[in-house]
Amino acid sequence: MTDTNIKQPTEQDVYILAIESSCDETAAAVVKNGREVLSNVISSQIAIHTLYGGVVPELASRKHIEKINQVIEEALKEAGVTLKDITAIAVTYGPGLVGALLVGVSAAKAISFATGIPLIGVHHIEGHISANYIENKELEPPFVCLVASGGHSHLVVVKDYGEYEIIGRTRDDAAGEAFDKVARAIGLGYPGGPKIDKLSKEGNPDAIHFPRAVIAENEYDFSFSGLKSAVLNYLNGCQMKGEEVNAADVAASFQKAVIDVLVDHSVHAVKEYKFDKFAIAGGVASNSSLRNALAEECKKKGIDFYHPSPIYCTDNAAMIGVAGYYEYLKGVRDGYDLNAVPNLKLGER
Repeated sequence: MTDTNIKQPTEQDVYILAIESSCDETAAAVVKNGREVLSNVISSQIAIHTLYGGVVPELASRKHIEKINQVIEEALKEAGVTLKDITAIAVTYGPGLVGALLVGVSAAKAISFATGIPLIGVHHIEGHISANYIENKELEPPFVCLVASGGHSHLVVVKDYGEYEIIGRTRDDAAGEAFDKVARAIGLGYPGGPKIDKLSKEGNPDAIHFPRAVIAENEYDFSFSGLKSAVLNYLNGCQMKGEEVNAADVAASFQKAVIDVLVDHSVHAVKEYKFDKFAIAGGVASNSSLRNALAEECKKKGIDFYHPSPIYCTDNAAMIGVAGYYEYLKGVRDGYDLNAVPNLKLGER
């Protein structure tokens, strides 16, 4: 008897089963033809890591092991397909936490070995960039993309699908890392980005002037370590003087300093490289103030602005499926020696 819930693929349809486990989300998705997400299942570990004020790598790995099979089964079921319908398996193999990555890579290799389905390793940052293709069907390379997350702050020229040139990167703390550290300092806890974004709406972004770093050697590079230190010094100074700290003003002023730099560098790069399309990606890309500031500035400069929905900004497998689709079309196939590469650079294989 035929299951009416099973979608019968046509000869030209490509179904990618995607797996993502680079940090603290265990995720699986099924993506059809690179732009249609049939399922996107995410098992978050935020509640566990909040107890420790940040991600504990060993705990993350253990949770991935517990959840990975359930998440993959749920993604297939929600998509209405079986492994027999899957064209290729895409999995994040770097960068990220090595133990966490190994869980996803091992699961993908096991399924590939058991079924003969082709295996494709995907770069995590390439996945974030590719998240823009899900809801913006008209978006095609070339364009400039700002990738801002807990571990990365990159300005990237997307020359073609899978072809990138990094023109700017952080010299120290990534934007998301700075958000987490400042949030902890003002007593907001983990995860810092969403909490600072929410609290800053109650504060005055011009109440405190925090520095905006400029890198002389490369105008597109970022540095947020000095900004983070300036916030900590301000808080320590208030404590020593016995002055009350307005946490909302600190959050708003800090956030404005980060956003000013991200917006300035991004728009400058788009104009200098003579593009008219700009996209954002990564966890920090879900920050409402950043999105509003970029939308406003792009409108002024006549730049088409693209961004994924917040669910596709944070770590998810749908974005890995999209990136995997374009790697599949290029003929990329990985062997069973595929391994986790925690410090994998964008553009490397």
